Amino acid sequence: MASLRVWYDREGDYLEVIFEDAPATLKEIGDDILKRRTPDGRVVGLAVFNVSKHDRDKLALPISVTAIKAA
Repeated sequence: MASLRVWYDREGDYLEVIFEDAPATLKEIGDDILKRRTPDGRVVGLAVFNVSKHDRDKLALPISVTAIKAA
């Protein structure tokens, strides 16, 4: 089942967005930016450390998301 979960930890200044709950590993793709990728290569989430230190107008998340049909 598809779901979107967004979690922000103000004290840790950490943002996590999960598109799909699936076993995945994190890989750094930029300064303080990580993507969650399944063993078969699907991107199922992202994480950003030090969110408030990033210029929000310039924060680029180099991933693409494909829409999926709801069950």
